[in-house]
Amino acid sequence: MAARAYWQGQIRLALVSIPVEVYAATKSGPAIAFHQIHEPTGKRIRYEKVAEGVGPVPNEDIAKGFEVSKGNYVLLEDEEIEAVKIESRKTLELVQFVDSHEIDVFYFDKPYFVVPADDLAEEAYIVLREALRAAKKVAIGQLSVRGREQLVSLKPCGRGIVMEVLRYADEVRTAQSYFREIPDSKPDPELLDLATTLIDKKAAPFKPEVFHDRYVDALKGLIAKKSKAKGKTILEDVEEPEGKRGSNVIDLMAALKKSVGGGGKDVGKSVEPAAKKAPAKKPAAKKTPADKPAATRGRKRA
Repeated sequence: MAARAYWQGQIRLALVSIPVEVYAATKSGPAIAFHQIHEPTGKRIRYEKVAEGVGPVPNEDIAKGFEVSKGNYVLLEDEEIEAVKIESRKTLELVQFVDSHEIDVFYFDKPYFVVPADDLAEEAYIVLREALRAAKKVAIGQLSVRGREQLVSLKPCGRGIVMEVLRYADEVRTAQSYFREIPDSKPDPELLDLATTLIDKKAAPFKPEVFHDRYVDALKGLIAKKSKAKGKTILEDVEEPEGKRGSNVIDLMAALKKSVGGGGKDVGKSVEPAAKKAPAKKPAAKKTPADKPAATRGRKRA
């Protein structure tokens, strides 16, 4: 593969070892990067590594240090850090199998593709994939990569296996502290019916290619205009969406009915029927021939 492997090692299940390679399943999206510029000269601002009381220092004089107390550091060399032995450095040992729904969504961090390292590994790889699929389980293990031991899960995905890096428990905030003040009450049945209808109306298969970063697109457009304007300030007029957050009064029923369409027609039991049309007005009496010239003259004078 052209891509560089994120991790290479072996998956170990009891006495079975499967050589694998792990590749990133995602990539960074489009982004606009800005540099700091010295405006009077147009020169880019650079940063130097400076030691207090010494000034700029070369890279070869820089070491890794851990602060053990205020202003006191333990210095470590790269060889010392590398020499720390972690059993899972090149081995991902599967230590537990759980139902996928047991892992809360907050713990999932980033996905990776796991592929067999060679033809000899394919048979054991396929056995693991199909065993996970048959058991409807997710495998849990830990691997060491780039100076940190990561908690990961493995699950079948089509012909392959996907590894997802999981957050540790101390990296996840408890939801109770944020949701505690929200009432545990049931909504009005009619409001719930309207909201459900709106969800059904907008239900569709997920197509990620339909969505894109509109802010990045707008920035690209602004940069193109700015380059043609030769430094002239360009302020885009942005339309504010309807129903600003600052509104004090929200008629939830009316808003849902309007969102569903047709003023909530055929949705909910208490929806008001459409107002009857007023009877058509009688046509005006025909003007007499004597009146016609006057009307013509009136139009000419207008």
